[in-house]
Amino acid sequence: MNRRHLICALGAAFSPWARAQGFPSKPIRIVVPNAPGGAADITARAVGEHMARTLGQPVVVDNKPGAGGVVAGQAVASAAPDGHTLLLISSGTAVSQALFKSLPYDALKAFAPVAPLATFDLVIVAREGGPFGTLDDLLAFAKAHPGKLNLGTPSIGTTQHLAAELFKSAAGLDLQVVPFKATPDVVTAIRGGELHAGLDILSPLLAQIQGKALRALAVTGTKRSRVLPGVPTAQEAGVKGLDAASWNGLAAPAGTPPAVVARLGQAVNAALADAAVRQKLEALNLDPHPGSPQDAAALLAGDIRRWGGVIAAAGIERQ
Repeated sequence: MNRRHLICALGAAFSPWARAQGFPSKPIRIVVPNAPGGAADITARAVGEHMARTLGQPVVVDNKPGAGGVVAGQAVASAAPDGHTLLLISSGTAVSQALFKSLPYDALKAFAPVAPLATFDLVIVAREGGPFGTLDDLLAFAKAHPGKLNLGTPSIGTTQHLAAELFKSAAGLDLQVVPFKATPDVVTAIRGGELHAGLDILSPLLAQIQGKALRALAVTGTKRSRVLPGVPTAQEAGVKGLDAASWNGLAAPAGTPPAVVARLGQAVNAALADAAVRQKLEALNLDPHPGSPQDAAALLAGDIRRWGGVIAAAGIERQ
């Protein structure tokens, strides 16, 4: 083989397509920025198990909670860009990018989105049997009593907290958004009369709603919830322009060959088409959301812009 042929052969061997042909060559790790047992963890495990069958290599979940997802994000941002290390990204990834002044990475530059996984609803709730039977009741009270209505959410900087600020702005209301440590604290405060209402992810509130302890007044996305079809959207109730659903997906380190990203995306979409996987996600009140790398990238970039605007408009101090 002469020098020219040798160079061509080496170039072909190390091209992105050639690397994709040999992918995966070892187990794939999905880094999840949440503790085991939650919706994010269960989603990653359900999808990962199916991906393992499609790709012919084990897929393991590595839980790295902490610092608003930054610990997990940094672990993946610094990993080899070969497709064997993935990050579970979400609307929380976008919130962290918009909220923190000095992240050790730029989410738009550090990651190569692979595919969306699921979307999930946020819901406005009040105490069952209390003064607010509908969202109209709550809006009327807030307008008649400026500054008096309090709306609880989990802690500052969560998607739920920023969605409450967006609801306040979209509805043109003077109300108090009150962050609590966690969802159970919000529920306790509503049921005890300390809070007028709350805004949180639907899944952890569903048992309280179905048990008639809380009343769902509206969901904050653009369509009604699959599990609460009788509950209107906030837009249907007159709060125009409010679109605050949540989502998650997978991303690889930036620089991962496009052919590898595409193969991973195909494996994700095959998992989301599987009836058993869909059943596991729907049991968590998540809606499977198949899509392309471009779809996942658009979700991330769109949420960074959206929540950055909400943070600025609400005067929330960047951390």
